[in-house]
Amino acid sequence: MNVLKNFEAVFVVALGVAVSASSLMPASDQSLAPSPQAISTSIATPSRMAVVTVAGKRMNPAEKQRSLEDERRLVKQGSVARNRS
Repeated sequence: MNVLKNFEAVFVVALGVAVSASSLMPASDQSLAPSPQAISTSIATPSRMAVVTVAGKRMNPAEKQRSLEDERRLVKQGSVARNRS
């Protein structure tokens, strides 16, 4: 339980150890790493426009009413929880 009381000090010490350990590590040679290649892909061209199709279903009035009631209930519960804080 003593660790929980001094958690900030433990964090600062751990951060110090990590920083000092990283400074002791040898620098990596960037020339060995392959350079990233840019991939140029374009769906749209000057003569053809890109089209995105989104398939979805509209809610019927009963589903919409149920969804609104659920949302109102959640908002009301959230406001009650905020008032308790």
